[in-house]
Order: sequence, then C-alpha cells, then structure tokens
Amino acid sequence: MIKTSIAIIGTGIVGERIINQALDNPNIEITAIYDENKARLEELSAKYNVPTVASLQELLQLKSDWVYIGTPPISHAPLAQEIAKHGFHILSEKPLAHDATDGELMVQVAQQNNVKTAMHFPLMYSPAIYQLKQEINDEEMGTITSIELHTYFPEWPRKWQQNPWIASREQGGFIREIFPHYFQLTHHLFGDLSIIAHEITYPEDITLCETGITALAKTTSDIPVIINGSSTVDQEERIDFIIFGTKKVVTLRNWSQVLINAPYEAEQEVIPTVTPQTLLQACHEALHNEDAFLVTFEEGLKIQRWIDTLISEK
Repeated sequence: MIKTSIAIIGTGIVGERIINQALDNPNIEITAIYDENKARLEELSAKYNVPTVASLQELLQLKSDWVYIGTPPISHAPLAQEIAKHGFHILSEKPLAHDATDGELMVQVAQQNNVKTAMHFPLMYSPAIYQLKQEINDEEMGTITSIELHTYFPEWPRKWQQNPWIASREQGGFIREIFPHYFQLTHHLFGDLSIIAHEITYPEDITLCETGITALAKTTSDIPVIINGSSTVDQEERIDFIIFGTKKVVTLRNWSQVLINAPYEAEQEVIPTVTPQTLLQACHEALHNEDAFLVTFEEGLKIQRWIDTLISEK
C-alpha cells in the first residue's frame, strides 16, 4: 500500500486532532511534527510516539506529500511560501490567512509551484453535514427563504482555548475562529455571499477582539442571510445555523445536532446515518487522482474576504 505522508507544523489542540486523525488512518503516515513550544512538542511526541524536528528548515528537508499549517493566522502566508517552494502540498488551518492580501499570496505561490491545497474545515467531513444536505434537498423542505447564523459564547476565548493570540484584535476573535466554518458551509450549499451591512462591537481595550456583531448578507440567488454573534453573554455556548424553508426549517446546532421543524410540530432531532470520509483520507485520494472533496485555497480566499469585511470598522 502506498501511504500518504504528512508533516505537521503546530501542535495546539487542533494540531493534536490532526495527529490523531493521521494515526487512525492506515493510508497516512506522519513524517514529523514541529512546534516552537518545545515542551508541548516533547509532550505530544512521547504521547503518540511520533518523530519531531528541531526547526522548520529541518522539517522542510524531509520528504512529505502534505504539510499541515496549524499556527496562528499571521504566520500562514510566510509558511505557505516556504512549503510551496519545496513542492509540498499544503493543508492549512482556517482562516486561510491574517487577511485577504496574505490569502492572495498563498493562492499565488501554490499556483506558481503547482501544489495542491486544502483547508481544515472539519465540519464538512462530519456526519451532521451529510444529514443536513439530505434534509435540505428533501422535497418537504419547500423553497428556501432565509438563512440565519447565531453564535453565543459566555466568554471568549473559551476555557479550553486559552492562548496568547486568540483573544487579540490583531488575530483572534470568534468572527475569525467560528464564522469561517459556517461561511464555508453556506458557500458550499448556496454559493457566494455579499455582505450588505454590518455592525461590530469592540471593548474599550484596543488590544482585545470583538464582543458582538450583527450583519446582513445575501447569496447569489438572493437568499437573505442574518448573522448575529455575542461573547460575554449569560448563557451556555450555543451556535445555530438555521435554514428556513416554506415547508420545513432545518437547524445545525452546536456543530453536530441536526434538528427539523415542521409547521405546528415540535422540534425533532435527526440522527445522521452516514459516516463520511475524513479530511486526511480526502488528501490521500487527491494524490491518486481520485474524486476527493477538498476546500481549496481559492475557496478559502473568498471566505477570508467576507471575514475581512465583517471585522472592518467601516
């Protein structure tokens, strides 16, 4: 069996998930992992028995099919430049980059060096999304009339996600961290978005990220999209992505629950019945010219532009 190799840059919580996904797939092998946090690097090396390197240059000297970028957004573009120059395919964490200018550079260097690109949108490889697509393609859905995204966090960053940058106005915030998943899902289902209006709320401390957002957008087929987000609210975390039809309403709640509402009926949860392929399996299949679903940098750049619009202070 020909395996697909991957090197991993960044060993945070999400980087560790990529390690686990690789170890669970017999078609994938880890070339090496690297992080500037040496203690964390040694911890994961011991925990999973995977090889490490001491520097980025050492990692780039190894033969890898893919290199995963799991570092803060501001580092994505310079890392992508180095990786592409070595001819490795690139799997990047979302958002694509620090801003659209950096994102354009990432698209350009990948095209110039003829390397494949993919983005880590785990939502797209979840059973819930397969079930959601089945529900909205059902004739019982009727005509789709609107879409709403509501995100509420009792605090930001969340307790499990504490790090130096994720609360910062420069790189962090729930708009950059959470919204790309749902913008990508919206794009996948309904095409491009146009942001019509938005209002963002920031705290007095200019170093800290947003605390609230309200926005109005529409799809290319003129479906209105309402976007609301708040942190520091007195309730448990809740994320609802709601698709309204003339006969049925479908909600994706907290990433993994699919709920349906029909007129005059109580909300019902639908349990997904399909186990889709993983992102790394798609990366493996893409190298062998198989039909594999990957979110490319080009699509990631579109999402980056919508995020940039929302965090702009008009």
